[in-house]
Amino acid sequence: MSFIRCVRSRVQVTAVRCQLFTCVSYVMDKREKAVNKHEEAVDKREEAVEKQTENDPDNVPADSSSGQEEDDSAVEKVCKYLAQKLRLYDSTDESEQTSQKVLTELSLDGIAEYIKSTRCKNVIVMAGAGISTSAGIPDFRSPSSGLYHNLDKYNLPHPQAIFEIDYFEKNPEPFFTLAKELMPGGFKPTPSHYFIRLLWEKGLLLRHYTQNIDTLERVAGLPSELLVEAHGSFHSGHCLKCRAPYSLEWMKEKILGGLIPKCEECKKGIVKPDIVFFGEMLPDRFHTLIDQDFKKADLLIIMGSSLVVHPFASLIDRVPSNCPRLLINKEKVGVEDRVMQLLGLKQGLVFDPIYGHLARDVAWLGDCDTGCQLLADKLGWEEELKTLVKKEHERLDAEK
Repeated sequence: MSFIRCVRSRVQVTAVRCQLFTCVSYVMDKREKAVNKHEEAVDKREEAVEKQTENDPDNVPADSSSGQEEDDSAVEKVCKYLAQKLRLYDSTDESEQTSQKVLTELSLDGIAEYIKSTRCKNVIVMAGAGISTSAGIPDFRSPSSGLYHNLDKYNLPHPQAIFEIDYFEKNPEPFFTLAKELMPGGFKPTPSHYFIRLLWEKGLLLRHYTQNIDTLERVAGLPSELLVEAHGSFHSGHCLKCRAPYSLEWMKEKILGGLIPKCEECKKGIVKPDIVFFGEMLPDRFHTLIDQDFKKADLLIIMGSSLVVHPFASLIDRVPSNCPRLLINKEKVGVEDRVMQLLGLKQGLVFDPIYGHLARDVAWLGDCDTGCQLLADKLGWEEELKTLVKKEHERLDAEK
């Protein structure tokens, strides 16, 4: 089923993108003509009003802007059609959703006030490598310290090859050499992980979606039923030949011992951790839950992700139009595409105050731990978070 979903999604996205760019010039031309036509109509009406007023003050010509409205309607229909095809437009009545101001202010203070209100009951968190970097795990794309920038010693054809299934099947050694450095057990969850746990303990967390493969959410005590590891993890593994399952403990013993894990059942296949490589399907759990979760969200928190890897990155557009979205990251990412903006389609985060009462996106720029600690402080959870981190780290140290 996941293969069918993936193929269908890719075909759909490709087809609609072709439609989008084919229609861009049409829509822009249509809008320009509509504006020109409206301006001409206004000029003619002003002239007519002046003449008519001189002759008969009680007989003023009627408004002639219907042509403008018709052209705007045509453009809007084209935009909505394309947006529906790409699932960027919710066909439900949005007038009810956006009729009132969502946040009192576009800041962490506004987000904190909203979380403390009775309106915020279902929080979804989306996280990337940025929430784990303070634990000592490198992210993928940082210019100096990112994983992709420190792979020269593996003699790869290109950095991403280490996570490509075709390359892995031919030459698994580079991945398992890297895996030895990344294996769970040597890292502790960060304050960001424990902030997510607090959301769960407060009864606010609907689901946590993570791109990370480090299993630190599990180590932090987050229940597995609330966790969606979109790109898989080291938590389990399978033989590539016979699909026999293997535990983290079994794989860890082999990998830390410098061995390439071989299947003990079929004696032929390599045992690969259940990490989603380029060329593999995302877990069925991911596709199943996104359809039911995101439409229920009252708040979306995005932390430490570059939002460039799809389909994970596109999840930010699945929440209702009145759902606030908070980005905690070192830089603004996932920002609305200019072409989409011109077309009037909804895709990406919008950090523009000109949207007035419709504005709902907040960006706090900095490292994830500091952002989470600051938000916890504004929520009155600061001491609770500090105590939780200290207690859990002491427990993990004692278990070593």
